[in-house]
Amino acid sequence: MTLIFVTGGVRSGKSRFAERLVQERAGSSVTYLATAQAFDTEMEDRIARHRTDRPAEWHTIEEPLDVLSALQVAPTPAILLDCLSLWVSNLLLSGLDEAAILARAEAVLHAQALRGGLLIAVTNEVGSGIVPDNALARSYRDILGRVNQRFAAASAEAYLLASGLPLRLK
Repeated sequence: MTLIFVTGGVRSGKSRFAERLVQERAGSSVTYLATAQAFDTEMEDRIARHRTDRPAEWHTIEEPLDVLSALQVAPTPAILLDCLSLWVSNLLLSGLDEAAILARAEAVLHAQALRGGLLIAVTNEVGSGIVPDNALARSYRDILGRVNQRFAAASAEAYLLASGLPLRLK
C-alpha cells in the first residue's frame, strides 16, 4: 500500500500536483474520488471545470460522505482523493462529531492498507491561519488538522505545496 499525502493552502497548486503525480505513477488507470458538493452556481461551475480538466479515461466517483465505500468499489488500483478538506466539512455539517469523523478517517486508512494500490490524498493545510472567530470554524480547523495528521503519519510520502512549488516533507 502506498499513501501519498499532499497538502497546501488554497490555490497552492496541490490538486494539479497530485494529478500529475498520480498520472506519472499509474498512467490512465486512475479513479478520481471527488468529495465536493455543489450548493450554488459557482460551485457547480467549479465542479464542471474539474470534470472537463481530468483525463477522459480516468474513472470518477463523486462521493461527499462515504469515502470508505467509494474506496472499496474503486475500479482501479490508483485513487486520487480530492479532497479531505471538503470531506471533513461535509461530515461535520451532516451532524457527525469529532470522534465519529476521526473514526471514519481511521477506517479509510485501514481499508487502504488492506486494499493496497496507490492512494493520493489531497487536503488543505489549516495550521498556518488565524484562530477563527466562531465555534464551528474552530471545530472544523481542529478536526481537519487531526485528520491531516493521521493521513500524513500513515503516508509513505508527504508534500506541502506553496505557490505551485512542492516541498517534500517525507
